[in-house]
Amino acid sequence: MIPIGALVIGGGQAGLASAYHLRKSNIDYLVVEASDRIGDSWRKRYRSLTLFTPRQFSSLPRLDLVGNREAYPTRDEFADYLDRYADHFKLNIRLGARVSAMRRIDGGLFEARLADGSVIASRSVIIATGGFQQPFIPVLDRGLGKSVLRLTADTYRDPSQVPPGSVLVVGDGASGRDIAVELAGTHRTLLATGKPRRLFPERIFGKSIWWWLSLSGVLRAGPETRIGRRIRAADAFPDRNRSIESLRRLGVIVVPRLVAASGSTVTFEDGKSMEVATVIWAVGYRDDSSWLDLPGATDATGSFVHSQGVSPVEGLYFVGRPWQRNRASALVMGAGPDAEQIVNRISNSAAAPTDR
Repeated sequence: MIPIGALVIGGGQAGLASAYHLRKSNIDYLVVEASDRIGDSWRKRYRSLTLFTPRQFSSLPRLDLVGNREAYPTRDEFADYLDRYADHFKLNIRLGARVSAMRRIDGGLFEARLADGSVIASRSVIIATGGFQQPFIPVLDRGLGKSVLRLTADTYRDPSQVPPGSVLVVGDGASGRDIAVELAGTHRTLLATGKPRRLFPERIFGKSIWWWLSLSGVLRAGPETRIGRRIRAADAFPDRNRSIESLRRLGVIVVPRLVAASGSTVTFEDGKSMEVATVIWAVGYRDDSSWLDLPGATDATGSFVHSQGVSPVEGLYFVGRPWQRNRASALVMGAGPDAEQIVNRISNSAAAPTDR
């Protein structure tokens, strides 16, 4: 089995940006993507989804996302863009290839075993599966009765799949708010909030907030800097008619934190209870590292361990992690710069002399 220089796991924006820079650096590589088509990880999300950032800040290296630069790309538009990107640069990708196990073998190589039984050996690995892998479902879910439909932000598509009756969306991040607004047009919809959230204005003096954040250098601030810590703690996102006041105006019933669930009855922090037919969990994600058999690559909770995308395991890297280097890391605009840094490290490591 002849090893390749780099195996990239995941064919989303982080994986494609990594492949672009590997190709540019003349490192032999392969991207393995579990879906049957590039962009399917986006196509499977809720239909009304749009990107956080306008088109001018939503492109990968050397290929613009065409259209109104100030408008936000839709889910399907961006999925098609990723597919076009892979084809445009003739990136080396194997579709329908899910990694089921990975370990270290003799010679310091990595061995990735795919679900179809095939095996790939590589000298380095980039995990580019992103930060939205396994939806987190709280313990409270166990108290819900069988009559209550349970969905996540990952499995919800549109209001047509939700039966009549009240809907509770738990989690008031960007996805939770989007889903609640969409459902409010057809269902009695409650949104359970959590920690106080700060939204920033969509535009300032006619310019996108992302333009100002990029110009000021805020997006490049590391997670351990003073400004980086403040931005991370605030966890803010653009107010595109998604403030609490706007939600109420659009028909969403905003309620306090969910504290209990029994059958079809849910109870909130203020002591009030309501009957619901559907609960949609939108409270975040966890890493899926069950396939990774590399001591030191994960912590006690199974979360990936890294410093700016570099694992303690030599030869193992990440691209597309939230706050990998800065706020931009989890956005499309950060995929290219982060991938370039990691590929440069792989290239320098391969060129470094070894002890004889």
